[in-house]
Amino acid sequence: MDQTLHEDKTFDKINFSGQNIRNREFIKCRFTGCDFSDSNFSNNRFSECTFEGCNLSLLKLAGTSLAGVFFRDCKILGVNFNECKDFLFSVSFQGGNLNFASFAGKRMPKTSFRNISMKSVDFSGTNLQGAHFENTDLEGATFSKTNLKEANLLTAFEFNIDPDANMIAKARFSRNNLAGLLVKYNISIE
Repeated sequence: MDQTLHEDKTFDKINFSGQNIRNREFIKCRFTGCDFSDSNFSNNRFSECTFEGCNLSLLKLAGTSLAGVFFRDCKILGVNFNECKDFLFSVSFQGGNLNFASFAGKRMPKTSFRNISMKSVDFSGTNLQGAHFENTDLEGATFSKTNLKEANLLTAFEFNIDPDANMIAKARFSRNNLAGLLVKYNISIE
């Protein structure tokens, strides 16, 4: 890992836990079964990389660039993605656990979240226009001044979204999850 540029490399089952790795560039790299827990990967650049089955819990990403990064079946607890660089920020998630993460203030139009637990995630002030939430558990997630225009939440569940405090025009919901839009009224839906 001493090199500053890593391109088209596969990192398999490497333990980066607790390490401080900075000022590196990863292009089209694949990380499988790696442990990044409690590491500091600030000021790095990841372009078109894939993380599969990795543990990224409490990973620090301040000043890091994530452009076209895909996370599959990863454990990503308590990561502050809002500290990443805004320029070209583009991520997608499938499977795994993204609980207690923060995307506050990020621009994430058309981001894909599929089959993932996203409990207590902070989406305050986030632009999620056209985002797709497929089978996502949003229990305790914070939506405040969030742009959810044209977002697809047809199969999302356990969310609490105040239509008066968020932009939801043309967002898609199912009859089964409409209660998540009415929580503030403290009514019983049977």
